[in-house]
Amino acid sequence: MGWPLRMFQEEGFYFVTSRCFQGRLLLRPSQEMNEVVGGVLARAVQQSGGQVRLHAFTFASNHFHLLVWTKGAALASFMQYLRANLSRKVGRLVEWSGSFWERRYSAEPVLDDAALVGRLRYVLAHGVKEGLVERSAEWPGLTCLPQLLGPARRRFQWFNWTKRWSKRRSEDMAAREGRFAEQWGEPVELEVAPLPCWKGLGEEERRRAVRGLLEEVEAEARARGKPVLGARAVQAQHPHTRPERLKRSPRPLGHASLPQALRELREQYRAFVAAFREAAARWKRGDFSARFPLFSFPPRVVPGLVARIL
Repeated sequence: MGWPLRMFQEEGFYFVTSRCFQGRLLLRPSQEMNEVVGGVLARAVQQSGGQVRLHAFTFASNHFHLLVWTKGAALASFMQYLRANLSRKVGRLVEWSGSFWERRYSAEPVLDDAALVGRLRYVLAHGVKEGLVERSAEWPGLTCLPQLLGPARRRFQWFNWTKRWSKRRSEDMAAREGRFAEQWGEPVELEVAPLPCWKGLGEEERRRAVRGLLEEVEAEARARGKPVLGARAVQAQHPHTRPERLKRSPRPLGHASLPQALRELREQYRAFVAAFREAAARWKRGDFSARFPLFSFPPRVVPGLVARIL
């Protein structure tokens, strides 16, 4: 069974999730991990040329979430760049040479302001709702929380391995730590943009709204009365560890505060799939004048097959 078709809007908000291979803890938090991941994320946003805007993010030990605004199909190239560079750089950091990602990323549209705030709350709840830390601020991994409660811009190091390879120094090539030496680091800034529904608020009002969400999340966790693992124990885990159980749930088509919005999205998706399949059938018969829906990707053409058809 193939993957569901992706339907991108002309512009819109998406909640993105990507998980490590077999749920292994390859993104296990550490100071060095946060620096590497932050640099890759900042570089990916920079490379998008303004086509992707970041509103929230959190990196767990075995997956990450992003809340982004993007134009058209720009999210596809952004995620390709982000995941490819994370797999190379983080893979080297934790000495993992196999597949890094379990499957392709999920990207669900977020359709209204209430749903955007709900997705932000979900991001901020990470670590607390799983019983890993008591407070969101205690999570040792990379999150947007410091930027939501402080300056929106944060500086990281992008490790430029192209520059390193150009030096052609065998002694540098042989050493693992040489790949993350300061001389290969280039400062990059990562900005977290306020949610559009909060743009009319002042900075302190936005921070107060974030603190309100944190209080709700932490109060719910305390009410459950479950023991907390703690940040030190999280960081002591080996990154190659494979959890015995993984949480699996169906991916939603989208996020909205009103059922009517989701019904309309489902109808749009059905029309999109029907139009794509019709165009794909003509394309496979060699009719390359077939028009695919906007922001979709035509199927791959096998030259030998096309030659036989023609």
